[in-house]
Amino acid sequence: MGGEMSIARLVLDASLIVQIVLALLLGASIVSWAIIFRKRGVIRGARVEAERFEEQFWVGGSDLSALYREIDARAGVTGMASIFAMGFREFARLRQQGSVAPEQMLEGARRAMKVAQLKEIERLEQSLATLATVGSISPYVGLFGTVWGIMNAFVSLGSVQQATLAMVAPGIAEALVATAMGLFAAIPAVIAYNRYADQTSRLELRHDAFMEEFSTILQRYVAARTGTGG
Repeated sequence: MGGEMSIARLVLDASLIVQIVLALLLGASIVSWAIIFRKRGVIRGARVEAERFEEQFWVGGSDLSALYREIDARAGVTGMASIFAMGFREFARLRQQGSVAPEQMLEGARRAMKVAQLKEIERLEQSLATLATVGSISPYVGLFGTVWGIMNAFVSLGSVQQATLAMVAPGIAEALVATAMGLFAAIPAVIAYNRYADQTSRLELRHDAFMEEFSTILQRYVAARTGTGG
């Protein structure tokens, strides 16, 4: 308890610049933790949704039209299901025109799936740049507060005839608090950014694999229809 009171006293007695630095770092830490908890739920939900859709796609049967109607009836579909829905919708639209070549139908479906994937990756990567910024800048902001606090501590010695450790200790201590606060804000942000960026990349690879497999299924369908005269 005494340690907490002494730290609080150091903050209250710190210079205005150091207090502003500490307030900025505290705000950055709060924002980064809010992003961390939100992204944790978003990415976990994306993984669960991908597993559920893959099981439904590969195990639940081969009636793609019924699967598309079921997904299209849902609101706010994201992830792999949205990639499938966009690709199947574009493929069905081009097929209904009748005059579109098979290669164009497949290419159109691939482009539609790629657009859906890019939107999904953008959703998953949202706010990751903020974590990276907090993780990279916070130590330097804390260092600025440290330098300013130490500078003030030594400047105050110019007005005394005999300097003692007790005179400079509070200024140095408040400066070190700024350094500690900078690390407190930066370390969780860097860890979370690396973790979530890696998980997003894995999901992107998973989407790529599904898009290739689904394109192969569509290609086989087109080849079978062409072989029977359409």
